[in-house]
Amino acid sequence: MTVKLYLEDLEHGYHRRFDATVTAIEGFNIVLDRTLFYPLGGGQHWDTGTLEGPNGHVEVSEVRGRQAVHHTVSADHQLEVGDEVRGTIDWETRYAHMRMHTAQHLVSGLAYELFNGVRTVGNQIHADRSRIDFNPIAFDDVMLEQLIQATNQRIDEGLQVSESVMTREAMNAIMPPDRTNMDLLPESVRELRVIQIGDQIDMCPCAGTHVSNLAELGHVEVLGKKSKGKGTQRFSYRLEEAFSPRTFNDAVL
Repeated sequence: MTVKLYLEDLEHGYHRRFDATVTAIEGFNIVLDRTLFYPLGGGQHWDTGTLEGPNGHVEVSEVRGRQAVHHTVSADHQLEVGDEVRGTIDWETRYAHMRMHTAQHLVSGLAYELFNGVRTVGNQIHADRSRIDFNPIAFDDVMLEQLIQATNQRIDEGLQVSESVMTREAMNAIMPPDRTNMDLLPESVRELRVIQIGDQIDMCPCAGTHVSNLAELGHVEVLGKKSKGKGTQRFSYRLEEAFSPRTFNDAVL
């Protein structure tokens, strides 16, 4: 089991350095007792960076895993179980993912309100561009313009992003389950990490990394739309330069 430090609170997402202990080694995969590296999941791509141990540093090229998080490094890593390491996240990639993922929440929440409860049925978060799959809908140019105007208006307002821990029942009492995709979460998960934008502009269970204020996003720009069949359309977007970008917190966790 790896403790995921980025889940402690939103501010932990702004840290890029942490200390940890190697608990297992499986070939090129290093398991740590704690990590700031985000593993592939929830549509969000993994973090990259370095691990520095007793014999120097190695590049982390891939991160996967739900319980034990595997950090893929080069073959000559020379690490052993019990070694103390210092991890450093590639900040530009991490921050791009934070901005993109928060933008996805905002767009998805507004689309639900504007277009008769259209659901987000998939997403892919990358550093330079991202996409959201909606169903059922067929966007025309007027609808896309309406969605983008509403999105960028909220960004201009600089709404706060917050997190909390809620039970499924408490969440369902506030938001319709189809809006939060509650049916995709295993019934065994009873407590949820919930990300909220403003006064419930969006409110959704999520284990990803996010910014703390929409002003950090910059405006959303539409890259295109594409039919994926059976009433599903893919909406692709990128972000302009942030209005109020934040830098990392260099304190070591």
